Amino acid sequence: MRELVIISGKGGTGKTSITASFAVLAKGSVMADCDVDAADMHLILTPRVQQRHPFWAGHEAVIRRQKCTGCGVCETLCRFGAVAPGRDVDDSPFYAVDSVACEGCGVCVRFCPEQAIDFPERLCGEWMVSETRCGPMVHARLGVAAENSGKLVSTVRKEARRIAEEEHHGLILIDGPPGIGCPVIASLTGADLVLAITEPTVSGEHDLHRVLSLARHFDIPTAVCVNKWDINPQMTERIEAAARQNGARVAGRIRYDPAVTGAQMDGKAVVETVAPCVEDIKALWQDLDNSLLPSWKILGFTDKHPQSSSIRRPNR
Repeated sequence: MRELVIISGKGGTGKTSITASFAVLAKGSVMADCDVDAADMHLILTPRVQQRHPFWAGHEAVIRRQKCTGCGVCETLCRFGAVAPGRDVDDSPFYAVDSVACEGCGVCVRFCPEQAIDFPERLCGEWMVSETRCGPMVHARLGVAAENSGKLVSTVRKEARRIAEEEHHGLILIDGPPGIGCPVIASLTGADLVLAITEPTVSGEHDLHRVLSLARHFDIPTAVCVNKWDINPQMTERIEAAARQNGARVAGRIRYDPAVTGAQMDGKAVVETVAPCVEDIKALWQDLDNSLLPSWKILGFTDKHPQSSSIRRPNR
């Protein structure tokens, strides 16, 4: 079983569109949408949800009004301004916790003289297992202002691996989040290959450098693709040269194509249309299949019981 993670140093580079196109071309992979803070692959693959699971992580303070004496210790100790005073109907003072502002540190729980503060686990969102026209898909939705997105990403990946093992899928396609933070680290650690999508802009160049440094830190083979390369060919050449110097392989280029937006509006992967950029995406996929994963023929995968012990990660 292989894991291919598609990430980018910044949002809006086209990684979700490319991941959805790979899902169509791979014919039977498991998809994992790990951009849990702003998941959007479901807009293209139109999943049919089969299972829903709550995601519990961290804790939040909840003051029991009937036991609160209004002493104000909790407000004094809270460093995050999450505790505010109020007045009950009989004008007696009480304090309440703003669940959005609460960081779950537990200081108020520890020092409340009346032991009037509960500390339940926090419901931070949900994760789902769905069926799509391209195969199984695991995705999630993080709650408003909720945290622990890295833990939710790990949950999504773990479930995707379980499905791939049980149903004998040879490939997991992971649509990673942008940036280099905790959710990105949770998306790529232990993966077989990272594909970094960038664009020929100053910010694209800068953020790609950070992504390549992160992948190099975890010693994961990395490929680079410049999306919309023809809007600035000179910058594209510079980015590709820098990528090679950083030990990454330049796997392909994708031209700017307004038809991509039309495909998204129709709920389709761009390779399901006749857009001009389709040949670029297919060439990129073929390059990954032939050059970066020589020990596993992903394109048109048919072997249902591979001997994983004979598979080796490609050299950097």
